Amino acid sequence: MPGTSESAGLSDDLSDEALPSGSSSPSRLAKSEASRVSNDRAKSENNRKTALVIGCGYLGAQLLRELTGIGWQATGITLSESSAEILRNQGLQVAAADLRTSDYQLLTKNNPAVIIHCASSGRGGPAAYRKIFLETTERLIKETSCKHLIFTSSTSVYAQTDGSAVAETAPAEPERETGKILIETEEIVLAHQGTVLRLGGIYGPGRCIPLEKLLSGEAAIEGSGERIMNSIHLTDAVSAVCLAVRQNLIGTFNVVDDTPVTQLEWYQWVCAQLERPIPPFVPRDLNRKRGWTSKRVGNAKLRSFGWTPRYPSFREGVAELLNEGKHDVEQ
Repeated sequence: MPGTSESAGLSDDLSDEALPSGSSSPSRLAKSEASRVSNDRAKSENNRKTALVIGCGYLGAQLLRELTGIGWQATGITLSESSAEILRNQGLQVAAADLRTSDYQLLTKNNPAVIIHCASSGRGGPAAYRKIFLETTERLIKETSCKHLIFTSSTSVYAQTDGSAVAETAPAEPERETGKILIETEEIVLAHQGTVLRLGGIYGPGRCIPLEKLLSGEAAIEGSGERIMNSIHLTDAVSAVCLAVRQNLIGTFNVVDDTPVTQLEWYQWVCAQLERPIPPFVPRDLNRKRGWTSKRVGNAKLRSFGWTPRYPSFREGVAELLNEGKHDVEQ
């Protein structure tokens, strides 16, 4: 859904949009500075627990439920009135608005303490990315009194192809225009002392792209299957955003599970559970929307602030999906 569905970081590896341990710990100085600014912000906000969630798709809707459930006065923004009505029927506060044309002062009239931008490009290209991510972020900063802005980006901004370990200090130099727009948006957020969350490929109940492709017969293993996949379960993605909200974190954080795996390892394990043959091998897809990358993204920095994933690897998460019948596994 253009303009409102979910995070830019929705998938580095587990989505057809190529949206995402072993990294070094953040320096004491960086953590100290983050804590200082976070404490200052917390004091200035007088513990006001108000939030605006921009984009109520797969991630945003669940985030809105979680924030509401833990006592925050949270409002969501989604594109269509029909989607807004569905969420309102769940007891959530949601308004329908088009981010490209809306009056941002009106949308933020309640002066939320934090704004979480997790809207989606709607599978669009560079033009959609610029409108939804970059221009929306610029307007939020210029036209509102937002004190804390959180932007959900993607681990796809890391362009490494050598399987190396990647922490937040590693170069993020994407080759594709879409990735460059994400980086440009990140820089604006960080200049405003905001938070950038680089999410791996999100999966969970009702959504697991490689599993869906496997069950539909569309799955294929690229090259020798060496490409590394970095993923995050929906539950853990939401808990990471909530941590950033509660602790007023600033800076850039990778949001991935503890266990990057190769594409071959992923399919071997899942196919063993389903007693199916692994998919066929095909040449590398070098035309992936955000480029062909292979790296082991680490989560040590986020963990240092107290975050722990409930699903440390894809195995626990996918096993739960299969056991709960969240996907049709009939052969």
